[in-house]
Amino acid sequence: MTERLAELDARVGGIRELGAVVNAMRGIAAARVQQAGTQLAAVDRYAAIIMAAIGQALLLAPGRRDQPAGEGRSDTRAGRPHLRTAIVLFCAEQGFAGAFSQRVLDFTGDDLARCELFLIGTRGNTALLERGIVASWTGAMPAHSQGIPRLADRIVDALYVRIASGEIDRLDAVFGRWEPGTGATVQRQHLFPVDMTAFPRPADLNPPLLNLAPAILLQDLTANYMHAQLCEAALHGFAAENQARMEAMAAAHNQIGRELSSLQAMQRMVRQEEITAEIIELAAGETASRSGFGQ
Repeated sequence: MTERLAELDARVGGIRELGAVVNAMRGIAAARVQQAGTQLAAVDRYAAIIMAAIGQALLLAPGRRDQPAGEGRSDTRAGRPHLRTAIVLFCAEQGFAGAFSQRVLDFTGDDLARCELFLIGTRGNTALLERGIVASWTGAMPAHSQGIPRLADRIVDALYVRIASGEIDRLDAVFGRWEPGTGATVQRQHLFPVDMTAFPRPADLNPPLLNLAPAILLQDLTANYMHAQLCEAALHGFAAENQARMEAMAAAHNQIGRELSSLQAMQRMVRQEEITAEIIELAAGETASRSGFGQ
């Protein structure tokens, strides 16, 4: 009985330690979600400023007003394969995020096999390999959201090599997104070619002073805009992964609570049985002692 009680005590202690780890992971994930939300607001403001600048630059480059940036390129080399769509997938980097990566991959569907894939997230890459598909380029999601602009730089550098060589004629991003009150969703956003008709034209027609040729300025602004869009998609994916981890840790916390309650009830029952056995043993010894004394 004593060995059984000691075993239950050890199991209860182990469950409590696991619960502390789960609560810590849940708290870290919540802090990362909050931090990403703050940075998303900053990225949105940055993107809005670039959009306004592109709208002004388009007034100085009339030939580009209605033509999506990146289109109009022709490839006359013989034997050139068909141009392909590339997709940047933002999946889970770490574990304990439930089926987050699977949802992103399922949402992409048949394009996983048809398109060139740029995959972010170590766990997501493992899930993709399990489906027999190899991404053209892979990268790790930073542990902290402050590293996302640098990640976007790496993605842009890898993409521009293929865009410049004419291997890619379209670029989309697929990422998870979590909104308060609506829960988690997966979205697909078009990134390239940039639709120049989507940028607002300024009401003030006074042209700004420029130190660059309008075409070069527009090209640079478009590159910055795509970088901002990638940062936004990565931040949404980062926040959604950590939100999924929060939900997984909440479910684990509830399961640990139920397991702990069950073990504690068993612990009390075994302890009571042990106390009862000791009382019976003492009473029997007292009875036997009195019987021997009476003789």
